[in-house]
Amino acid sequence: MFNDIGALELVTIVVLAILVFGPEKLPKVIQDVTGVIRKIRAFSDSAKQDIRSELGPEFKDFEFEDLNPKTFIRKQLSENEDLKDIRSSFDLRKELNDVTDAVNGKEAAEAPDPVPAVTTGDGATPAPAAGPDLLKKPAAPAQDQRAPFDADAT
Repeated sequence: MFNDIGALELVTIVVLAILVFGPEKLPKVIQDVTGVIRKIRAFSDSAKQDIRSELGPEFKDFEFEDLNPKTFIRKQLSENEDLKDIRSSFDLRKELNDVTDAVNGKEAAEAPDPVPAVTTGDGATPAPAAGPDLLKKPAAPAQDQRAPFDADAT
């Protein structure tokens, strides 16, 4: 009920209660407040039981907490079998690895092609390149391959 009250706020409430009611009347006030809270809880529980009995047996597993939109959505998402199938079929890591491989110029992970090793003159085999060389400038396209330039479009 009071999940969001911190220690400092609780101390402040106690100090204010002592100042307002005084140390002599404070135990009686606390008893009265707890009695009122018990009566409210009993009234709430009896109202819930009356509503459940009026709804009938088809709503025997009805919980009033399910009326909270967050709880309702969470319950519907966890019980839906189609969503569980979709969630289990989608592997985010595999998808990210495929995209990373595509960006780096590698083949798909399902059918990797080995990179041919190039031997140097001293017999050592250097490590294969991880992807395209981004430091090289691309070759200039031939004159006939260039896109037409329209000065009015810029």
